[in-house]
Amino acid sequence: MTSRVVLTVPPAKSAGGGLWRRTTSGSFALVAMGAAMWGTDPVLRQGLALHIPAPAIVAFEQALPTVILAPLVWRGMHRALAAFDWRDWLALAVLGCGSSALATLLFTVAFTYGRPNTPVLLQQLQPLFAVAGARLLLGERLQRRYGLYLLGGLAGSYLIAFAHPLSLGGVDGWAPALLAVSAAFLWGLGTVLGRHLGAKLPFAELTALRLAAGLVAALVALGVTGDGSAYGRLSAKALLALVLLALVPGLLSLLVYYRGLRATPAAAATLGELAFPFTALFLDYLAFGATLSPSQWVGLALLVTTITTMGTLRANGTPTGVEVPAFERISSADRRSSGKSVAGSVLIDGCR
Repeated sequence: MTSRVVLTVPPAKSAGGGLWRRTTSGSFALVAMGAAMWGTDPVLRQGLALHIPAPAIVAFEQALPTVILAPLVWRGMHRALAAFDWRDWLALAVLGCGSSALATLLFTVAFTYGRPNTPVLLQQLQPLFAVAGARLLLGERLQRRYGLYLLGGLAGSYLIAFAHPLSLGGVDGWAPALLAVSAAFLWGLGTVLGRHLGAKLPFAELTALRLAAGLVAALVALGVTGDGSAYGRLSAKALLALVLLALVPGLLSLLVYYRGLRATPAAAATLGELAFPFTALFLDYLAFGATLSPSQWVGLALLVTTITTMGTLRANGTPTGVEVPAFERISSADRRSSGKSVAGSVLIDGCR
């Protein structure tokens, strides 16, 4: 699982500032389709996490995309050797080991508690962590309303995490929520570090290096825990699920998602992303019978409203402090997929 940075192309001033200007039905459909593909993650991950050790799942998730992107790893390493200083290498190590490997490991472990809706919905906290991280690490300005967004996000997350908010239970009640929030924090940090390093590398190459660094960390964890033997006991069904997890909510969803973002403003993209939590909830219900309590539905509505409002206001020019270096906006690669160079702005958005 990887940090998701939403690249948007706002309308030119001469074209007016309409919310939906320059958005085609096809591009919006691609954004929603990509987000819906992310919704398949919990169904695949939940089934695997209950039977396969988390380090084995994460290592496979890092390995398959790394092999596919091997030419970009090679090219990115050559470019990084010429452009990085020690701070950049440290940032890449944190990005790969923390935001790719450790965050995905925490997210996977959260599913072992049998409450798939909690980690799925709490990862929507990512934008709040990312904006705060941009302020602390990159010196970005925070919008005055950020405190309200933070309160709204925390309140919504609390209601989501506990089906009975006045009766929290013991460790089993807190553990999946804490694991999911920790993963969201690391993914939000990854967004900030990715913005920093994106000024020196095309983001496609940076993503490939991040996955490669994450693979190294995942292999170390696999060796320490001894969970590598789990691969020898994989059934054909489990192997297929691992491949689908790495390719569908991983690479394929990003290709579709970023292709749609070429002609989709931030506000429209934020609304299109609502396909993710609702698709995930629907599939969890079909696969595992997972449901939400009334208070959890209230929390979901509060969290979705908070994140959508924050994204919509930023898309219409409200300064929340994320101005993008020209090189990073979109290079010769459309962040994780190929694409053309266009002027843009960043909406740091939640999920991966």
